[in-house]
Amino acid sequence: MEMKTTEVLKGAEFIIKDSAPSDVFTPEDTNEEQDMIRNMVKDFVAAEVESRYADIEKQKDNISKKVLATAGELGLLGPHIPEEYGGMPMDTNTNTIIAEEIGYAGAFSVAVSAHTGIGMLPILYFGTEAQKKQYLPGLSSGQLVASYCLTEPSSGSDALAAKTKAIPTEDNEHYLITGQKMWITNAGFADVFIVFAQVDGDKFSCFLVDKGTEGLSLGAEEDKLGIKGSSTRQVFFENVKVHKSSLLGEIGKGHLIAFNVLNIGRLKLGVMALGAAKRNFDVAIKYANERHQFKQPISRFGAIQHKIAEQTIRMYACESALYRTSMLLQQKADALYGQGATYAESKLKAAEEYAVECAMTKVIGSEMLDYVVDETVQIHGGYGFSEEYEAARHYRDSRINRIFEGTNEINRLLTVSMTLKRASKGCFDLVGPAWAVQKELTSMPNSSKTEGPYGIETDTVKNMKKILLIVAGAAAKSQMDGNLDLKTEQEITMNIADVMMDVYTCESLLLRVQKLAAKGLDSTNPTHILEVFLSDAVSRIAKNAKDALCSFAEGEPLRMMLMGIKRYAKYKNVNVKNARRAIAKPIISGNEYCY
Repeated sequence: MEMKTTEVLKGAEFIIKDSAPSDVFTPEDTNEEQDMIRNMVKDFVAAEVESRYADIEKQKDNISKKVLATAGELGLLGPHIPEEYGGMPMDTNTNTIIAEEIGYAGAFSVAVSAHTGIGMLPILYFGTEAQKKQYLPGLSSGQLVASYCLTEPSSGSDALAAKTKAIPTEDNEHYLITGQKMWITNAGFADVFIVFAQVDGDKFSCFLVDKGTEGLSLGAEEDKLGIKGSSTRQVFFENVKVHKSSLLGEIGKGHLIAFNVLNIGRLKLGVMALGAAKRNFDVAIKYANERHQFKQPISRFGAIQHKIAEQTIRMYACESALYRTSMLLQQKADALYGQGATYAESKLKAAEEYAVECAMTKVIGSEMLDYVVDETVQIHGGYGFSEEYEAARHYRDSRINRIFEGTNEINRLLTVSMTLKRASKGCFDLVGPAWAVQKELTSMPNSSKTEGPYGIETDTVKNMKKILLIVAGAAAKSQMDGNLDLKTEQEITMNIADVMMDVYTCESLLLRVQKLAAKGLDSTNPTHILEVFLSDAVSRIAKNAKDALCSFAEGEPLRMMLMGIKRYAKYKNVNVKNARRAIAKPIISGNEYCY
């Protein structure tokens, strides 16, 4: 099993190769310009969103569209768009910083992400030069707003089953689009709709449809559980006539648009979830310090400190994985651009390369946020259930993230299927390292240990990867032998995906803490975060691996693999109580998140 590399990892290659701390980007690595941009976005959200949130929730006078225009004036809608199309291009890491801070903006962040992601990227990636010049400048400035029309009443995760049709006219100069879309974000004030339809009934394709086109109409605003400040409507098409120049991409190639634009969107959703979690956490800590029971702030109680620390641990670990992924995307895009790819091609291919990492971070981020907001409600007690307090709104708004950009179940399935597909195509060798671990199970345990700071943690993460190779390798072999179909045995696939996500997060967290220590920064409490997270993760990994193996293996092979899990699922004993109290202490004293 290869353990060191100085090259940029390929997509999903983290399974068999380790990275060095210098390979990753962390929030502590930001430069002065990036810090200024972060503060500018913070100021924008405070002045334009938080101060008007009551009106945004009521969708008063299309206020979200007006705030989007303000964001456009500040350059916040086009940092991923070339200058020739009205953008202010910035690197991937800076875009990630912007997305995190926009995540503070609650329902308004949904309008931004739908507009800048699935609304603009299809045009950037697949549009003709004329289409880019027609739409991207206005979309970058916020004078135009985009909306993405994919989901239908009978097709959600199975997007290719869409029934909306686009029938060519007799002169082949136009198409007549007829059908129904639902759950369409920004529909209430969109100027251009990205519409997916079946040409001739069976060629999944994509079109650009302008607001006001005859035959296009909208349903009423949906009465949603959360993100009430986001416009969500059905969109109806009744013989909507569009010129053939409105075709986006090629006929029958709409799936390339539908799926490829989701990759970067998944990462950004995870990043925005991080921003939302930090905003919510500040609500939790301030309340915990203000609320007195038994003549003292509830933040002094161990049970509350446990919650504060665990919220912090999950945010910090998630953040480490998100910014690591951002760096991978930036490095790949820069390399492709240097090799002659266009700006759009380099961004698209980089997102394709790390589709596995993007799917994982979407799940990691959205589930982290759900945990944080749930515990914030719990810290508030009965007041957390009252709409008079901010905790309730955050709780409602967070739930959609496990459904957006492909449900978390779909993303778990994609994580494993895309990994195995990449391995089968020769993108990286999964069989060799998996076989090496299998052989190791029949030999004496390797007594060599990594020396120096974080040596135990380094060896623990290596062993986590061995567990992943045991279960993923066995499942892949069983599938090749015809004894297992991971498409139908979804429980096994999701077990493997959970192991992958824990491995990726643990390694990302370790690399971040190692980098902090190497730079001479105080890594005391980040080390506590690392120790608690690894202590918990090694148990989760062992359980998921065992559950998966026991679901398809048996006899001597199963016994040997379970023995391997027992051998590798070890970590030092950690006083997690004291570690969590140490993590919570500076947060409580400072009355805010400080990591």
